[in-house]
Amino acid sequence: MKLSKVDLSSLIAIAHSEGYLQLLLDRGDELEFVEIPAPIQAYDGLQDLNEIIADSPALTAEEEPIAMLSVNSSMAASIGYDKNEQLLQVEFHNGAVYQYSGVEADTWQDLHDADSIGRYYNHEIKGRYECDRIDNTEDFDDCCD
Repeated sequence: MKLSKVDLSSLIAIAHSEGYLQLLLDRGDELEFVEIPAPIQAYDGLQDLNEIIADSPALTAEEEPIAMLSVNSSMAASIGYDKNEQLLQVEFHNGAVYQYSGVEADTWQDLHDADSIGRYYNHEIKGRYECDRIDNTEDFDDCCD
């Protein structure tokens, strides 16, 4: 079995009709309707997944995922910040995701505005904040050091 990382955060609604799985996606500034040929079992599986996620205690209202921003960087694919929790989250190009705690809003803003996100990260973030890896990817240098 091969597992793939799936991000369904833009999926708003699903339906199934006449052999097609119908998806309503939030594209930020507009909604997109997509139809994919699929058996009814695909719809049933997504419904089951939705119930599992809704019943899961792992993600409560207090633990919403951090909104990530794609960045133009050779080091990071995306960065995000939770100002209430002072959590910086960095997703690297290989999929590894780290959270840094106690990061001040000014530091987040400076990282976000930096000409070189990688350089700013290496000088001002890496090794200076408590860090936790929150994904399951392998073969990546420990970015907490």
